[in-house]
Amino acid sequence: MLQLLHIENIAIIEQADIAFEPGFNALTGETGAGKSIVIDSLSAVLGQRTSRDLIRTGSDKAFVSACFSAVPAAVTEDLGVEGGEELLLQREIHADGRNICRINGRPATVTQLRTLGMRLLNIHGQHDGQQLLDEEQHIVYLDNFGRLDDLKARYQETFRKLSELKRKIQSLQMDEAEKARRMDTLRFQINELERAELKAGEEEALNARRNFLRNSEKFISAVSEADYCMNGDDNGDGALNLLRQAQQALSGIKNLDGDYMELFNRLESVYSEVYDLADILRDRRDNFEFSPNELDEVEGRLDQLYRLKKKYGPSVEDMLEYLERCRRELGQITDADDTLALLEREKQGAEKNAMAAAKTLSDVRKAAAEELSAQILSELQQLDMGKIRFSVAFEEKPLDESGMDEVRFLMSANVGEELKPIHKIASGGELARIMLALKNVLSEQDHVGTMVFDEVDTGVSGRASQKVAEKMARISRRKQVLCVTHLPQLAAMADTHFSVEKGEANGRTYTKVTRLSREERQRELARLTGGSHVSAVMLSGAEELLQEAESYRNSLS
Repeated sequence: MLQLLHIENIAIIEQADIAFEPGFNALTGETGAGKSIVIDSLSAVLGQRTSRDLIRTGSDKAFVSACFSAVPAAVTEDLGVEGGEELLLQREIHADGRNICRINGRPATVTQLRTLGMRLLNIHGQHDGQQLLDEEQHIVYLDNFGRLDDLKARYQETFRKLSELKRKIQSLQMDEAEKARRMDTLRFQINELERAELKAGEEEALNARRNFLRNSEKFISAVSEADYCMNGDDNGDGALNLLRQAQQALSGIKNLDGDYMELFNRLESVYSEVYDLADILRDRRDNFEFSPNELDEVEGRLDQLYRLKKKYGPSVEDMLEYLERCRRELGQITDADDTLALLEREKQGAEKNAMAAAKTLSDVRKAAAEELSAQILSELQQLDMGKIRFSVAFEEKPLDESGMDEVRFLMSANVGEELKPIHKIASGGELARIMLALKNVLSEQDHVGTMVFDEVDTGVSGRASQKVAEKMARISRRKQVLCVTHLPQLAAMADTHFSVEKGEANGRTYTKVTRLSREERQRELARLTGGSHVSAVMLSGAEELLQEAESYRNSLS
């Protein structure tokens, strides 16, 4: 049950605390006073989509918290949230787009709030009745009523397998001319790539070789000069011979003084390193081998790779991968007839499984439809629509994600009239009452403790208003009800009545929410009945309305 709703800086509400009670809670007020803002605030803290425009002008953030009592552990345990006597949900909405959410003081995500919200509270808006006009929603309502999620999921798994097999078959099916054209294309591409004899890493090696060949004179000159400095020639000694001579010069005194022994050893180490370097340079000089035409050959190969890359991929590795794909596709087309035969056999089995699962789902749906029709008719009788007829019509269709059933709600509002689709005959008031009946029936299938009705009485008046009020009162005996309304009959039936009023102060608009006393309720009902001018007769009528509502509520106890 929703205990307390705290609102800060939401639209024209600067701050409000609303302590809801068990049973039937009604909110009334002038149009534009902010009644729906209360519902928007509640939606926000329950994780629904919000806009930064919701933040009160001049504020950089809005804040909403909702405290629920007596929350079953099953509602929160899979979210890692501790249940208990109270559950506190909080949400800050910042002007920069950030959302800060908490559950029992611990950080949470908007998704977690939304998941909890769907388990704690249902909000039914004034436009929900229009959903009845969308026949695609009818099967959704029926499946929710019948609790068919598991059965539908099992069917959808068989349908997914069938769809995948159909996709594979379609990808393999092509006429003979198309097949021949595709095979010719693949063979040409495979032959062209195979003739190129591509090798992974080849392009990098060719680029390095081209760089050397383009600068070969520089390389040869530099290495030759370095080799001369190291090894010398017939006309002079190189660094290697000079180091050896220095070492020999110290050999005669190295044993006479420890310092000279150290110098000798260091020369030995340097000589060994220089010897290795000299050997490397000599090998490099001796191995400079290339033909005059090699640069042209390397350039030609790189040009060939460039042209192939434009057709088959940005690198040699990508082209090799493309070659393998072509080979596989050619093999699949070549073996397509055998593969198709195998897939066709699999498809026949998958079709049988999907059709059987769809038939099972359809049978359960039809049984649920009979029960749904009976319950809705019972609800409509209580809403002063005893002469209405309601039925769920089925038509078979090709299998899709939802099964084999096309579902439509039909009704007849008048005696002697045939059943027709709801959108063709239902008035606004009838839609509102049918939707209320449907929501009430569906609510019995869940464990949500609070139901919120936001002006769902639109288009309802007169005797029908009283019947809707009585229905709300009956619902409130098993669930907490919050109702935003303009109808005095509904407001009178409430156990707890709040007034939402708008005013001005210091050039700003403010909204306050006040719990009404018995006398204040009388005046508010008179206002709802007759407008701003409240007469003694209106007050007397309001008192009579309150007494009748109290008598009806007592009869439900």
